[in-house]
Amino acid sequence: MPLAAEGQATGTSKVGLLFLGAAGIDSTERSGIAVREGLRELGWIENQNIHFQHRYAGGIRGRLDQLAGELVQNKVDVIVTIGTEATRAARRASSSLPIVMAGVGDPVRAGFVPSLSRPGGNTTGVSLLNQELWPKRLELIKEIVPAAKRVAVVSTPDPQHAESFKLLVKAAPRLGLELRNFVVSGRGDLDRAFTDIGRGRADAVLVQPSPEIEDMRDRIAQLAERERLPSMFAFKQNAEAGGLMSYGADLYGVQRRAAIYVDKILKGAKPADLPVEQPTKFELVINLKTAKALGLPIPPSVLGRADQVIQ
Repeated sequence: MPLAAEGQATGTSKVGLLFLGAAGIDSTERSGIAVREGLRELGWIENQNIHFQHRYAGGIRGRLDQLAGELVQNKVDVIVTIGTEATRAARRASSSLPIVMAGVGDPVRAGFVPSLSRPGGNTTGVSLLNQELWPKRLELIKEIVPAAKRVAVVSTPDPQHAESFKLLVKAAPRLGLELRNFVVSGRGDLDRAFTDIGRGRADAVLVQPSPEIEDMRDRIAQLAERERLPSMFAFKQNAEAGGLMSYGADLYGVQRRAAIYVDKILKGAKPADLPVEQPTKFELVINLKTAKALGLPIPPSVLGRADQVIQ
C-alpha cells in the first residue's frame, strides 16, 4: 500500500504489518491479506475503525530494523510480524509495544517467548511448529524415493534454519541418508545452488520455508524439475506451484488466526497473558503432475495418506 494512502487513513486503531518479503509478490501479499481478512471477520473495517501500515523489506534482512523502527515511531497499537526475522526485528525495536507473530517455526527456540503457554513480555501469536516436522519430511522423501542416498537441503541465513538442519542431520543416519546444506540469500544464489545440487548428484531436495523462499516458490519448482529432483516443502502452496510434495500446517490459515490475537490486544488484552497457539492439523499434499514429469511412481501407501492430490 502506498505510504501516501496510509497517511490519509482515519482508522481509530493502527496496526503495523512487517514483512521480510517484497511488496507485490503473491506469497507476501497473501500473507497480509490473510491477517486483514481475519480482522474483517472480527468486525474491524479498514479505514473505519482500523488502519494498516505495511512495511516490506524486499528480502533484505538489514532493512527490517529500520522498518520496525518506523512502525514504533508511528505509534501503531500492534505490530504483526510475518516470519522469524521480522519478529526478531520488531522485538529489537520495542520491548513494550505488542507484537503478534503470524507464523514462526519455533518461537521458544528463537528466544521470543520462554514458553508457549506463558509467553510473558510483549510477544505472542501463532507458531507453525516447523521444527518438529523435519524428520517426518525426511521420512516421506525416503518412502517416495526408497533408493535415495543424498538429499540437498535449501536454507537461508535465518538462524532457525540452522537449528532445523541440526534436527535433519540427527534423523538422517537412521534413514540411510547423507545431507548437504545450501544456503541462499536471493534469486541469484538460488540458481547457483541448484546447479551445484545437480552436479552433486543429489537424489532429492528439501526446502526450508521463509518469506523470501516463498517469494521464489515458482522458480524453485522450475529448478527442481530441471534437475530432475523430487522436492519436499513445508507448505501446500509450494506443491501447487509445481513442487512434488509438502507436509505442514496451512500457512495462510495460521496467519489468518493471528487476527484473533490482534483483536484481543486491541480490546485490552496483554500479550503476556495470551498463550502462543500451535497448529493441530498437518497436511500432506502430493503433485501427481510433477511426479509424472519426473517419471516417479508414488507408492499407494503414501497416496492413501495424502490430504490433497494435485492432478
